[in-house]
Amino acid sequence: MIRYADIRDFAVLKAHDRHISEEELKNILPRKRVLVAYEGEAFLGWLRFGLFWDNLPFMNMLYILDGFRGKGHGRALVGFWEKEMADAGYRQVLTSTQANEQAQFFYRKLGYTECGALFLPGETMETVFVKGV
Repeated sequence: MIRYADIRDFAVLKAHDRHISEEELKNILPRKRVLVAYEGEAFLGWLRFGLFWDNLPFMNMLYILDGFRGKGHGRALVGFWEKEMADAGYRQVLTSTQANEQAQFFYRKLGYTECGALFLPGETMETVFVKGV
């Protein structure tokens, strides 16, 4: 089951998502900016997003827990998100990954194409991907 996260999911998200502050997580849950995936009672993972330039959906985080990877859960979360964004009237979605991460191949399989890069001091190049929805 995939759904928008709410306060019931706060504890499990806080325990696993180390890339967002507790305060910001509390702020984005009511704004429906996090999707969660469950199989029965088992928490599988999440997708967190925002708006780039305040008008382009940008997937900030996609994470499937160990033991549940390679079973289509990430693909399902992304597909759900893309449909939600299309239904909301958006025509494109964005995401990014570091150039040395395996995730780039996953996004390419899903139809994402490179549209830019970000170079932060001391960091590996961040490749930005776009997809029409």
